[in-house]
Amino acid sequence: MADDDLAAIRAKRMAELQAMRGGGGGQDQQKQQEERIKQMEDMKNGILSQVLDQEARARLNTLMIAKPEKGRQVEAMLCQMAQSGQLGSKLGERDLKDLLERFNDGKSSSKVKFDRRRAALDSDED
Repeated sequence: MADDDLAAIRAKRMAELQAMRGGGGGQDQQKQQEERIKQMEDMKNGILSQVLDQEARARLNTLMIAKPEKGRQVEAMLCQMAQSGQLGSKLGERDLKDLLERFNDGKSSSKVKFDRRRAALDSDED
């Protein structure tokens, strides 16, 4: 095969792939989506910086590292409380701890129950 043939095959394949993705507009949509996500992150960080002081923000960042899902839930809750006017002033570390404790009280923790009697009755000596 000549280089011209390979170039034609590549061009045809690229056209097929772009047609499957919806043409060149896929990149524009992806850029718009990334821009919206960036704007939402900036807005969230702005709200959190207005609502939390330095120590509380550090504690929230530590929570995000240890438990990302729980950290996102707490961030969403704080943003919602700030937007609805439930937070009067900046929250300190102690206030954030109290809020986290109240948040944890609503969640039930799963426990593992081990029945030692059944394990003790089961013997491998027989």
